[in-house]
Amino acid sequence: MKKITVVIPNYNGIQYMEACLQALYEQNADTPPFEVLVVDNGSTDESPEMIERRFPQTKLIRLKENTGFCHAVNVGISSCSSPYVILLNNDTKAAPDFVKSLYEAVSKRKRCFSVSAQMLMWDKPNLVDDAGDRYCALGWAFGRGKGKPAEKFSKPVEIFAACGGAAIYSRPVLEKIGLFDENHFAYLEDIDIGYRARIFGYRSYYEPKAKVLHYGSASTGSRYNAKKTTLASANSVYLIAKNMPLLQQMVNLPFFLLGFLVKTLFFCKKRMGILYVKGLCRGIKLSFSEEGRAKKIPFRRENLGSYFAIQWQLYANLIRIIMKT
Repeated sequence: MKKITVVIPNYNGIQYMEACLQALYEQNADTPPFEVLVVDNGSTDESPEMIERRFPQTKLIRLKENTGFCHAVNVGISSCSSPYVILLNNDTKAAPDFVKSLYEAVSKRKRCFSVSAQMLMWDKPNLVDDAGDRYCALGWAFGRGKGKPAEKFSKPVEIFAACGGAAIYSRPVLEKIGLFDENHFAYLEDIDIGYRARIFGYRSYYEPKAKVLHYGSASTGSRYNAKKTTLASANSVYLIAKNMPLLQQMVNLPFFLLGFLVKTLFFCKKRMGILYVKGLCRGIKLSFSEEGRAKKIPFRRENLGSYFAIQWQLYANLIRIIMKT
């Protein structure tokens, strides 16, 4: 049995898939046994055919339509039996020791749920694209080190959640806390599942030795666009509603209102303010729907310590934003 399965969701990624898979099959000889599984989200660009032709050793699951990131990776996770799963975006190119470094980082730590790789900018590989994700009291999720020199992020640290674009996850923990919430479709699903793991007392870390180049926004076409703005704003509300007990929501409400106001003004400047507000309304509607309430994480007294630890992280990460650290 393979120790690791690398799951790659793909949607019309023919421009990137060949380099992505080639890098994985050129991992160092001492890499633990792993397999690669691509879940195709109804691509129409012949990328599935290219995978079958160029990389026949790759397992390929074809979905009939684009069901979103969450459903695709859930299909991949459910289709493998390895104790660890690496999620990897198709617009990435992994370093030769990428798989080994993630495996060693997750397997040596107790109560470790996930480990995030050092994602570097494709065209500026000396700069960080993501060094693990944070979540703060404003209701904002953000990547560590965006646009900063990689040398400043050379130490392993604990993070709030791993970036799902290049991270390893423990299957036993996933089986306990549940897979990715498909109500998200895409965006903030990695923050959500990391949050859920923290409620249950598990931790996530960042490993700088696991390096990967990342093109960024390959599926959506740009960093800010209508679809991404609407989905991300909706999910930012839904994430709060499903993971926080009511008392914690009330404690953080002034910060959330400020955070959403600032984001609204930001997107107004980009002429997408209406889309952002529509997304917020969509998130509120989802949170109160039967489907959304079914995903609510019930409060349990034994997790009280985790809620206090999470609240401390929300405040600490807010200070980091203010201090720009």
